Amino acid sequence: MLTNAKATNSFAVDDVPRAREFYGGTLGLETKTLSEEFGVMSVEMAGGHSTLVYSKPDFIPATYTVLNFEVDDIESAVDGLASRGVSFERYDGFDQDEKGIAHGPGPHIAWFKDPAGNILAVLQQP
Repeated sequence: MLTNAKATNSFAVDDVPRAREFYGGTLGLETKTLSEEFGVMSVEMAGGHSTLVYSKPDFIPATYTVLNFEVDDIESAVDGLASRGVSFERYDGFDQDEKGIAHGPGPHIAWFKDPAGNILAVLQQP
């Protein structure tokens, strides 16, 4: 029934203008205001995909990764983000290097948070 339906994802933040600055300014992604009145924006991704970001009054940050960015060179991506002030998270049970990149089985991955506390990641397939 949904085989040909275009899918999109979404997540909440506590402050849409601050999210717009982070996703647009810090991460360098295109953002679009969809509704000032209701606090809704989109973040435009490579390949024509977009993510809906909305304000939620009783917002609580996600405790899981809400958005992954697949990159060709994780070292360069982490260095570039760090130069823009992004701090990388450390999690128990993962073998992470000094930059915060986990090099275990599966993709190499580094997690960071948006200003609302949602978890994001850059990852590189092995």
